[in-house]
Amino acid sequence: MVLLRQGVRRALLAFLGVVALGTAGGAALAADPPRASAWAAARGPAPGAPHVVGAHGLGCIGGAEAMPESGPGFQMVRLSRNRFWGHPALTAYLRDLGARAQAAGLPALWYGDLGQPRGGPLPWGHASHQIGLDADIWFDLRPKPALTTAQREQIAVASLVRADGMDIDPAQFTPRHVALLRLAAEHPGVDRIFVNPAIKQAICRQQPDAAWLRKLRPWRGHDEHFHVRLRCPPGQGDCHDQAPVPAGTGCDASLDWWFSAEARQPPKPRPPGPAPRMPAACAGILAAP
Repeated sequence: MVLLRQGVRRALLAFLGVVALGTAGGAALAADPPRASAWAAARGPAPGAPHVVGAHGLGCIGGAEAMPESGPGFQMVRLSRNRFWGHPALTAYLRDLGARAQAAGLPALWYGDLGQPRGGPLPWGHASHQIGLDADIWFDLRPKPALTTAQREQIAVASLVRADGMDIDPAQFTPRHVALLRLAAEHPGVDRIFVNPAIKQAICRQQPDAAWLRKLRPWRGHDEHFHVRLRCPPGQGDCHDQAPVPAGTGCDASLDWWFSAEARQPPKPRPPGPAPRMPAACAGILAAP
């Protein structure tokens, strides 16, 4: 039981992208981290070349790039959140995925949250998405007209998973969803993709030996969208990747655990603690004109 709980904790830290950032072998830490609201208040990126600092769940980015509102094979949604910023590697990946999905006969994709203009912690919605290398992509594969900005604020997407969470909903989950996930996962810059455990389980039943399944990582939620995480781009020495994805396809006992009684218990609330300290360089990125 203790080992299982330790495994859950490691999985949580892996999802958040938390890594040690001490002064030895990592970035210095800020003594008094700014609140998430300060990061959300930044309306545009810090000037200069793209510069990622920290980890996916504890960091920031200078020189972020805005994702276009629309393009071949995609539309950005919920633009009012101002979370359409990322490293150029992420925006290039998303443009490429939209074009490849369109070439494969899939309808336009809806892209949701990337990150804030300068990254950093978000006041709500995500623990990660902090360094411009994470993106949410909706599973909705219905034909989509070109929507106005206002129409993109209110979207409703069906879950691909049964209400009990134990399997996919066969009325919603289709081979086209598998094709989309494969397109997303086979890009060399992708580190991992978070999907609902039932979605990974369903694909494991169909093609248990597919090498690309290694990148699909089970996580709660993620039943109407999936979460793509890129590795640190070359030349970003202050960027810290998480530990590598385990070997194998993941169609094994580690996946079975997500359907156990222990895994299905609601997470216990934690007592509030001090905010994690950001890398010191993030103070300059936040304060830049």
